[in-house]
Amino acid sequence: MAITSLDAFLASAKQRSSLFRTASRTAVATGWFSVFDLAGDPGAGVLAGTSTAAGVVPTDAMAGCPLINTFGGGNAGYLAQIEYASTVACRIALFDLLFKAGAYAFNANTALSAQPSFSGRVPGGTDYTATEIWVEQVTAATGNQAVNVTYTNQSGTTGRTTGATGIGAAPTLGRCWQLPFQSGDTGVQVITNVAGSVATVGTFNVLVLRRLASMRVGIANFGDTLDLLRLGMPQVFDTTAYYMLIAADSTATGLPDLEITTVNG
Repeated sequence: MAITSLDAFLASAKQRSSLFRTASRTAVATGWFSVFDLAGDPGAGVLAGTSTAAGVVPTDAMAGCPLINTFGGGNAGYLAQIEYASTVACRIALFDLLFKAGAYAFNANTALSAQPSFSGRVPGGTDYTATEIWVEQVTAATGNQAVNVTYTNQSGTTGRTTGATGIGAAPTLGRCWQLPFQSGDTGVQVITNVAGSVATVGTFNVLVLRRLASMRVGIANFGDTLDLLRLGMPQVFDTTAYYMLIAADSTATGLPDLEITTVNG
């Protein structure tokens, strides 16, 4: 089933979830930072990954992610509304955390095998075009940490690489940056190798994220609402691991607050 009309939307099952943080992280202005391990609702998650050899597919049951009720039999789920605010001017990006591998040492060169599939968390089980590869710094690095990821692209072509990519500075705790796809690629199915370079200290995770929404808080202590029309109702799942990144205008991530409405019908 799918929600294809306003009547179906009005009749759909709806669930509100909170995703906010009550602690701030020291940041670099305009740089993306994870706040996954900070206190709030839901409670703090654990930044360091639990598998470097295969990685894991996180779900809403993982600490740090809002729980989502099981959808009705055969129902499709959607992100229908986000009420958002923050104590600092910033950008907020909301994702589904599809895959997490780490924590890798700064100089790791690790081939992954027996990786779990996240095909059940992309539309139709085959549409990987909204997926992205990110690095999440678990402990601060010394030197310009660069990461090169080898992956299988959205069409199943193997041996694709991001190239060794850093941020031009030593990444601090929680710093995140997106890795570029090889030319012509629009998504990722499988991570097959992770290689770190340049840095001399530090650990990091490699994430596959599916972008659901982007928000801008233009003034501290301000907010807005993205309704179903502004969001476009991206499909989500009852195992979706809602995960947010913050890019503050200043040097603190502030206290971001998302009230999320998930529907299924």
